[in-house]
Amino acid sequence: MKLTDSIQYLKGVGPKSAENFEKLGISNLQDLLLYFPFRYEDFAGRSVFELMDGEKATVIGEVVTPANVQYFGRGRNRLSFKIKQEEAVISVTFFNQPYLADKVELGKEIAVFGKWEQAKQALLGMKIIAQADDGFSPVYHLKEGMKQATLVKAIQAAFDAEVLSDVEENLPDYLLEKYRLMPRQEAIVAMHFPKDMEAHKQALRRVKFEELFYFQMKLQALKNKEKAARFGRKISFDALALQEKQDSLPFELTAAQQKALDEILSDMKSDYHMNRLLQGDVGSGKTVVASLSMYATVLSGLQSALMVPTEILARQHAASLQSTFPELKIALLVSGLKVAERKEILKELKSGAIQMIVGTHALIQEGVEFHDLGLVITDEQHRFGVKQRKTLREKGQNPDVLMMTATPIPRTLAITAFGDMDVSIIDELPQGRQAITTRWVKHEQMPEVLKWIAEELTKKAQVYFISPLIEESEALDLKNAEALYSELTAYFGSQVEIGLLHGRMKNEEKDAIMQDFKSAKLDVLVSTTVIEVGVDVPNATVMVIMDADRFGLSQLHQLRGRVGRGTKKSYAILVANPKSESGKKRMEIMCKTQNGFILAEEDLKMRGSGEIFGLRQSGMPEFLVADLVNDYNILEVARQEALEVFKRPDEPVHRWLIQQSQVEGEFD
Repeated sequence: MKLTDSIQYLKGVGPKSAENFEKLGISNLQDLLLYFPFRYEDFAGRSVFELMDGEKATVIGEVVTPANVQYFGRGRNRLSFKIKQEEAVISVTFFNQPYLADKVELGKEIAVFGKWEQAKQALLGMKIIAQADDGFSPVYHLKEGMKQATLVKAIQAAFDAEVLSDVEENLPDYLLEKYRLMPRQEAIVAMHFPKDMEAHKQALRRVKFEELFYFQMKLQALKNKEKAARFGRKISFDALALQEKQDSLPFELTAAQQKALDEILSDMKSDYHMNRLLQGDVGSGKTVVASLSMYATVLSGLQSALMVPTEILARQHAASLQSTFPELKIALLVSGLKVAERKEILKELKSGAIQMIVGTHALIQEGVEFHDLGLVITDEQHRFGVKQRKTLREKGQNPDVLMMTATPIPRTLAITAFGDMDVSIIDELPQGRQAITTRWVKHEQMPEVLKWIAEELTKKAQVYFISPLIEESEALDLKNAEALYSELTAYFGSQVEIGLLHGRMKNEEKDAIMQDFKSAKLDVLVSTTVIEVGVDVPNATVMVIMDADRFGLSQLHQLRGRVGRGTKKSYAILVANPKSESGKKRMEIMCKTQNGFILAEEDLKMRGSGEIFGLRQSGMPEFLVADLVNDYNILEVARQEALEVFKRPDEPVHRWLIQQSQVEGEFD
């Protein structure tokens, strides 16, 4: 048999079973050999004295009481007996497996695999195993209708068919020797059937390196392809005029802002295409860096566009840009504009009269044409899909691209994960930004919180209340926005002006309410997470987040960043009764730190990389065994080695590696 042969021709499989294998992404024998287990059960006998509560293990002992089966009706039953290991006598219980009684013989040695219950000094049995099974048993991810035994049997049959010898080594000798990596064929055997834990560790290390190395190879290939093409716009701007504009700002840029701006301007002046990610913590001042980049583009006679995820944010950015650059023609393009107004904007955009434009996804709609687009910026880039960002780029003759995010990602991980992009990071806050005191309270403490808020309101404070839902849901017992609005209106009465904001409202309604809050006509704003990103109300000093344990750390941090934007002392109150340990941990971390990068690392550890990076929309692969977060050290080594390959691509071994990685067209 060959590696490319269909799984259905393997002994013991057949066409019917092959359909189940297809659900796991296994079509041929190579897929089967590379479908690795996600954990192993250790069937080696253990001493009960070294077991931790809840640990699964095999305990070997002499049967000292006869097997006893008790029936409870409806087919439920319990098999129990005792075994002796050294001086310890422990109880063993199996539920609904009465047939195992035949394997329990008084005075004979038995091996039971089960879950150790420390308090009861008992083993909750899962299976009785033969002493010959002493060792490691792989556990695979399965789909409905499949059994572990079926998959293990098929893998064993593939080894018996002697196709493993056809698996070629895909790492060069110098890497195998440098990092003492197991050869590929040996690693595949040890991934499925390791002879001991050390063999498993070495196999896992090899496979993780292989996956992450080729991932980095593809990213480096893409980056080199972009830069080698040198088809970018060379944006030649008046550096003196830009400096004069920067000097006229009512504040000085921080060192981190200046560094990020210099990196962006250097890219713009070069003749290769800029593809840069600008990331910074909430309130770190990414917007001013972006606006100066847009101004540099205008100084060179080209147009610049800023795409943001919400209309509220678009209006805020447009107003801010017009205030900073009163001499420029700046437009706002959002859905819901009057036909005549939209027509005029599109006409002026095409003629070049409009120098800067801010908009939502309305910018990428048909009919939007630019005179000469030089720079495209997307804010909160993870909110837009790859196709949306590409569509905006295609509105110009390959304009430079800057993507911004306020979801902090640890620096080196960002460079690695976004390997096809250059990364600029603003990791310090501007002077004068207020520290935000964060407190976690339980729902039953809300009367005290409301009493304290009433006092804050007498000091002319403005308060956000955030709810995870718009209206009541029977499925989730969460404080919903409409009920919260009613409760607060009843509590504060006519002395306090309260507004309600959520995503189902019409854009005009949302804008009007937000404007009322900004101009202090409203004292309290009850909202869903529609206000999460970028909305700036300097007078708002209190943020109350209901059912805070339902949010991830990054989202909580974004919400908290809506306060502390002025000169007054600010507070974030997290209201939650978390039932899970991770929920409690999130609340504790939020109270301990305001550093978005520390929070991002914790978020990555707790939730994994999928949600943070939005992998499914960014085209990043699902790894078989590697993990971008937990295997960060291997990831960094793999990145360095991939960089070395592309520094000298003509060396025979490097040329072979580039061919092995099949990078051509991979990321088109």
